[in-house]
Amino acid sequence: MSVLVMLFIVGAMLLAAEVFVPGGILGILAGVTLLAGVVLAFVEHGQQGGWIAVAAAVVLVGFTLWLEFKVLPKTRVGRKLFLDAEIGGASQPELAESADVIGHDGVADTTLAPSGYVTVNGKRYEAYSRSGLIAKGEPLRVVGLDNFRLIVQKN
Repeated sequence: MSVLVMLFIVGAMLLAAEVFVPGGILGILAGVTLLAGVVLAFVEHGQQGGWIAVAAAVVLVGFTLWLEFKVLPKTRVGRKLFLDAEIGGASQPELAESADVIGHDGVADTTLAPSGYVTVNGKRYEAYSRSGLIAKGEPLRVVGLDNFRLIVQKN
């Protein structure tokens, strides 16, 4: 088997192994190996052989990626590798609408010194106290809304 064919086979195998070993290293090695095969084809077989090698490399990469992303997820092994469901959630509490909270009463969920969390209308929000320290559990009133937090004061 010629060196040129071996480079293409090794490149395809490295590209396929990239699915099982994440990190990009095998993908980069696959690209370098295929590029070496294309350069070798230009050197050994001239321009016509080189362009045939380029076309073969593009088809080989396309076919390998098609197998990895279309065929593999439908196999038993692929179902274990690919995610089917998404995880819902938010990293921040939901933002308050001014009409929903301004003028309403609430309770301090945490000590506000001067920032903390409050519950207003059954929802938890980040808040800032204008009246200084507010202990956990104390009643309060929402007097304003600042970017991402409520402005509150003691009731």
